[in-house]
Amino acid sequence: MKLSIILSVVLFVIVSDGAVVFPADENVAYPEVHSPVGHIRGLRAEDENYSMFMGIPYAQVDPDNLFGNAKPYPKFESTFDAFNDSSICPQEEEFNNTIVGSLDCLHINVYVPDSASDQNRLPVFVWIFGGRFAFGFPGRFLYGPSFLVRHDIILVTINYRVGPYGFMCLDIPEVPGNQGLKDQVMALNWIRDNIEAFGGDNTAITIGGNSAGGMAADLHLYYGEDENLFHKIILQSGVSLFGGIIGRPDPNAPFELAKHLNHTSSDVKDALSFLATVDPHQLIAATLELEMSNFIPCIENQFENVQRFITEYPLNTYVPRVKDIEVLIGLNNEEAYISISQLPDIMFQMSDFVQEGINRNFDFEDEDELYAQMHDVVTHFYFGDQDISAELKQQIIALRSDYYFNYPVLRTVKKYLENGVQTMYLYMFSYSGGRNFSKHRVNITGGGAAHADELGYLFDISYMDKPLDPEDQLIVDRMTELWANFVKYGNPTPEPTELIPVVWQPVTRDKWHYLELDTELRVSTRPFHARTAFLDLFYKHNEIYEIGYRTKPSSGSNIV
Repeated sequence: MKLSIILSVVLFVIVSDGAVVFPADENVAYPEVHSPVGHIRGLRAEDENYSMFMGIPYAQVDPDNLFGNAKPYPKFESTFDAFNDSSICPQEEEFNNTIVGSLDCLHINVYVPDSASDQNRLPVFVWIFGGRFAFGFPGRFLYGPSFLVRHDIILVTINYRVGPYGFMCLDIPEVPGNQGLKDQVMALNWIRDNIEAFGGDNTAITIGGNSAGGMAADLHLYYGEDENLFHKIILQSGVSLFGGIIGRPDPNAPFELAKHLNHTSSDVKDALSFLATVDPHQLIAATLELEMSNFIPCIENQFENVQRFITEYPLNTYVPRVKDIEVLIGLNNEEAYISISQLPDIMFQMSDFVQEGINRNFDFEDEDELYAQMHDVVTHFYFGDQDISAELKQQIIALRSDYYFNYPVLRTVKKYLENGVQTMYLYMFSYSGGRNFSKHRVNITGGGAAHADELGYLFDISYMDKPLDPEDQLIVDRMTELWANFVKYGNPTPEPTELIPVVWQPVTRDKWHYLELDTELRVSTRPFHARTAFLDLFYKHNEIYEIGYRTKPSSGSNIV
C-alpha cells in the first residue's frame, strides 16, 4: 500500500451515533494513500489495528438528470480527507422513520488492516446494504468493520441511490431504470481501479449483501457485463428470484408525484424537470403519502445508445458466469419470525396468509377455479384441516418464510447447479442471542433467527455496545472467520480448527450439503427438504402462471 503517515493539527467535534470518528488528540497520525484518483487521507481506528478511509466520492448525481445515470467523480485536485461515513441518500430511514439524506451521497468506505501493503495485497469484501431498495446506508452505525478486518481482509461498504432517485423506471432513455444498481457498478469499477493503492488485491474481490443487498449482488452476477469487477459472491437471504421485487416500467410515476406536489403535466420531461426542483426530502415525503412502492429493480426497455442492465426476468435468464464464480449462499431458519410473532391475535383470523404467499409469486387472473384449488393445496400442506389461528404461528412463519425467502434461495441453489457452478457453499443461520439484529431492534426474544438477524455477528453495530457474552462472542468469531476464509480462499473451512472443528462441504447435484450456524456447528443436507419438495412440485405444476414466466425469449435474453 502506498501509505504515508502525516501529522496534522485539526479540531473536530465528536458525534454520539458512531457515524464519524474524530481524533481527540491534536497531534494525530493520519494514514494517507496515493491512488489513481488522487491523495486520500484517512483515520486510524481507535485502539484497533486498521485504518479507515470514509466517505470517498466515486460518482456524482448528474445535476441535469437527477433520476438518471450518475457521472464519475473527477480526480481530487488536493488531498481528500476521508473522515466522514455519515452520508445517506434521500430516504425515510428505518430507525426513527425520519426523512433524511442528500444527493451528495455516492461515496464508499474502505477499511484497511495494518497487514495490507504492496508486498501483501489483501483480498477485498465489498458489502452492499439491504433495505428493499427504499432505504439503507453503509456507515459504521450499522456496518462497523472491526469484526471482519481482524481476519486480514479489506472491507469496503458502498452507498447507492434508493427510492425514486435510484429506481424510477420510465419509458424514456433519460430514465430507463435501475440507476441505483448502475451506481453500484460505478462503485465496483472504482474499487477495481483504486483498491491496490490501499493494499488490496483487485483480482480477489468478493461482493455480497443481505436481503436486497444480496439480491443486488446476485443481479450483478446475472447481468453484469464486466467479468473483472468481482470473483466471489456472498448471498445472505437475498437473491434475484425473490417474488414481486422486479417490475416493469411505470411511466405514470412522475405525473403522480408532480400532481401531488401541485404541478400538473402530461409531458414526462416537464414533470421530471419539476421534480428536479423539489427538495429531496419533500419528494420522499410525497412517495410515502402516495404509498408508492414501485421504485424497485425493473426490466428496462431498449433504447438506442443506452446500456441496459436488467433485460429479462431472472427466472428466464441463463447465468453462464456462475461457472467461474465461487458462491456462498444461505438463509436464516425463521426468516418471517418477527413479522408474524408481532401480529395481534385477531389478525390471524382476518389475514389470508396463503393468498399472500401465492399472489407474491403467481398471477392466476381469470383462473378462479384453479386458484381456489391451489389455495386449498397450500392450505392443507401447511395447516392440514386446522382453522388458521394464533396457535398456528409456527406453521404461518414457515409458510411466509418459504414463499418470501427460503424457496427463492434454495431455488437459486438449484439454478446455479444447473448453470454449471463449480463451488457453492450453503448455510442456515439458526442462532438466537443478544446480537440478533432484527430481534434486538424490536426488543423481542424467542424463536430462531429472523430475517437479517445474522448481521449483528458480522458487523460491529455501533449501538450494540454491551460487552459480548461468551456465546455471542463465539458466534462472532466463527461466522467472521468462515466468511473471511471464503473471501480469502473460496473455501470457508480450508482445514478444521479448534474454533471451527468441522468441514463445510460444497453443494453438489447429488448432495446439498449445508452448515447450520448455531451454538453448535452442524453439517447436514437439504434444509427444509419436505417443504422444498412440495414447492418444487407446486411451482412446476403452475409454472405458466408464475410472474415473469414466458415461453419465448425477447431479443437478447435466454430461457433456462
